[in-house]
Amino acid sequence: MIRTGEQYIESIRDGREVYVNGEQVKDVPSHPMFRPLVDIRARIYDMAHEAATADLMTYEENGEKFATGLKLPHTQEDWWKKRRATDAVFEDAKGVITRVGDETVGEMWSLYDGQDVLNEVDPQFSQNIKRHIDKVIKDDPFHVSANTDPKGDRSKPPQEQDPDFLLHVVKETDAGIVVRGAKYETAAAYANQAFTKPTIANWGSDQLSDYAVGFICNLNSPGIKMICRTGFAGRAPLEDYPLSNRFDEVDSLVIFDNVLIPWEDVLFYRHTRAATFIRATLHRYSAFAFVQRILKFADMMIGAALFNARQTGLEKQQAVQEKLAQLAVYREGINAHLTSAIALAEDSPGGLLMPNQSLLYTGRVHACSNLSAMMHIARELCGGQICVTPDAAAFTDPESGKWLQKYYSINEEWVADDRRKLLVFARDLLNSDYAGHRLTFQLFAQSPPFAHLGAVFRNFYWDGPLRFVHKAAGLSDTVMQSGAPGNQDSTVTKWFERNSPMLPTDLKSA
Repeated sequence: MIRTGEQYIESIRDGREVYVNGEQVKDVPSHPMFRPLVDIRARIYDMAHEAATADLMTYEENGEKFATGLKLPHTQEDWWKKRRATDAVFEDAKGVITRVGDETVGEMWSLYDGQDVLNEVDPQFSQNIKRHIDKVIKDDPFHVSANTDPKGDRSKPPQEQDPDFLLHVVKETDAGIVVRGAKYETAAAYANQAFTKPTIANWGSDQLSDYAVGFICNLNSPGIKMICRTGFAGRAPLEDYPLSNRFDEVDSLVIFDNVLIPWEDVLFYRHTRAATFIRATLHRYSAFAFVQRILKFADMMIGAALFNARQTGLEKQQAVQEKLAQLAVYREGINAHLTSAIALAEDSPGGLLMPNQSLLYTGRVHACSNLSAMMHIARELCGGQICVTPDAAAFTDPESGKWLQKYYSINEEWVADDRRKLLVFARDLLNSDYAGHRLTFQLFAQSPPFAHLGAVFRNFYWDGPLRFVHKAAGLSDTVMQSGAPGNQDSTVTKWFERNSPMLPTDLKSA
């Protein structure tokens, strides 16, 4: 059933072992580093119960309500509802949250699509996947995803160094597998469970490996220790850093110290082909939610930049308009990829409806690869005052405040207090430690840039351009016999084949 915020908060008061700043955290929900995001996640749960947002946040089956973000996608409307629900969360929170569960459950759907491959290992794993997807929908946990490892020496296979650098199985028992190693995971300290899976390991030609393992892990399991980076919340006043204090999602090094994973929670094990397949298809759903978050971040940059231009009367200058237009092009490029990925959605191998893969992955590359340049344009438009403006205390001080009121008030519309709020918002969005952290996080949050491009290579319909040039250049038929890399069954091309009267007949039938 749909949980309440209070039920979620109580669920993470479960004796988990969490450390930050060299101290063990006694109560995660009330700790100042975690509380802002715990409160936001609790608020998301409560939105499912409130009349104003319940229809957006939930769907009904057999008289019971479930979370929209966790629903298996079968139709385009399912995707539109997910998109609207996510936007509702951002609007309510007044900011962007990356790890809240709806963006990671999609990785489970990728497993659902890969059941044939996983059945080569053991048919019970397929049943485990179905049961856990059903469990996520019914129990409504805060579900995250443990992905990257500490790495170690990447020039060596894991067996030739400290074996614990990569998560691996050390023993099988009647009850399950025992694992050792470590994973990094955002939000693990205040989540309920994690889909824990391998990074791409140097398996060589091995068909079986103790490092090729994926499972669902309850984050309060005995033997799990979470060592967190220092959060940004509380370092400086909320009035000066409104985003750092409210939206910092703390990352953890999750250590597995001989943790027992029951067999019913194991989703794949040992078969390197299965692990490689999972890695290659892992983001076919979750990339949508990830890119949607960058779209909202682009809105925040545009709003901050345009307000800053307006307050000083510069928005009518051509040079300023051109830079604002660049931000708009970036934003609408992301929007176009997300929209078309739904409009040209594809049937998945498991019978679900997945966003058009070529459009989704190229949209992710567009969003991530251009983000740093767009942030710099936004900085230019905001001007130098975002890095030189005094803090809020100076504005309220009787002596210094009167001078700041004089020099920061422009007219009746833009008084000193509003200008200060806008400038510190832009500073925290673009210039602060938190802003730098977010930029790096967006670069690697799902996978590094080379993996983004690899996904595009595997999913783009290469035969379309090849066939056009084959015909235009008058090449012999033998040059087409080797085929093309990547996706040979593109929904994009099929759509144009159905709808473009100018497309040559021989290509329509190809």
